[in-house]
Amino acid sequence: MTAEDTSDSDESVTTVAPAELRERIEAGEDVFVLDARSADEFAEWRLGGDDVDAVNHPYFELLDGVPESVRSSLPDDRRITVLCAKGGASELVASRLDDAGFDAEHLEGGMRGWARLYERTELDAGGDATVVQYRRPSSGCLAYLVAAGGEAAVVDPLRAFADEYVADARSLGADVEYAVDTHVHADHVSGVRELAAETGATAVLPAAAADRGVDDEGYVTVDDGDTITVGDVAVDVIHAPGHTSGMTAYRVGDVLFTGDGLFTESVARPDLEDPAAARDAARTLHASLTDRVLSHPDDVVVAPAHFSDAATPNADGSYTADLGALADALPALSMEREEFVEHVVSDMPPRPANYEEIIATNLGRRAPDDEEAFELELGPNNCAASDGALPN
Repeated sequence: MTAEDTSDSDESVTTVAPAELRERIEAGEDVFVLDARSADEFAEWRLGGDDVDAVNHPYFELLDGVPESVRSSLPDDRRITVLCAKGGASELVASRLDDAGFDAEHLEGGMRGWARLYERTELDAGGDATVVQYRRPSSGCLAYLVAAGGEAAVVDPLRAFADEYVADARSLGADVEYAVDTHVHADHVSGVRELAAETGATAVLPAAAADRGVDDEGYVTVDDGDTITVGDVAVDVIHAPGHTSGMTAYRVGDVLFTGDGLFTESVARPDLEDPAAARDAARTLHASLTDRVLSHPDDVVVAPAHFSDAATPNADGSYTADLGALADALPALSMEREEFVEHVVSDMPPRPANYEEIIATNLGRRAPDDEEAFELELGPNNCAASDGALPN
């Protein structure tokens, strides 16, 4: 048994729940983190934020107390939040810090507990539909619920949170009729199949995404110009390839779900479907953004599928922006084609963790159980063109 499984502390160690720590960070409180995972894990994915200071010392460095090399990096006048992968090692380390006179607590459930945080905000769709944005702080993934006339559609659902969409739809007096993906995701396991199985909803994929070779049935496809009807509200289908060949946006009233094509802080990376064709995909992305996205009115609200620490949340915590404001704020959106291509391919971050296995799962070629699927998608999404800061 390892320190990830248990703590040998004889005294109670203060525990902080992920939701409480998130509230502190969102409120701008001073947070100091001691991350007790390995250096590689810390470098790949960590808890961050404008007011978060973090140091990394693997838990085995503190098994027998707090050595001077660690002590010198820790504040003696601030609370120290210790975290690890699952919560076992952090409890042990927090105990060692307590014994050494520090004010320490440990994060309940570790980074896996952090990854189960899910938040929601209702957006103003400018019409009869209720639109809810869901946010996963650990990875920056965004999903959406559209409800009208007793029916609901979920756009870019995550498998790990399928039950939450169903419960929220019911609270709005709606049944989930459609589970919709904007494209074949590379950073998280899609919840389209689970929602269809649980509710009888119709699973919807863009035709060009299905053409990549979906290995199961039970879904319908949509093409550019099609419409999905939720209650009495139209959801317009807009094929906008570039991030992937199947990337498709959907518009409901004044809200444009741009998937991974356009974010509030960046544009898509073009290499996850075929790294060898990244430059050609970037040219396609430029055309899609110019002709298919920027052609909408300036006051259309862009609602993307991801955010990073480089994104600034709205006052209500949501991540959206008016299209006209983005066109003014993001230099990439005013670049000529070849300048744009150089911009997006020159500074791409590491690919999402386990992205090949996740793509295979979303194509129906793998069938991991719930726990394996959850493990596959731990980490940052890394779907934008520029690296930026790690999601908090």
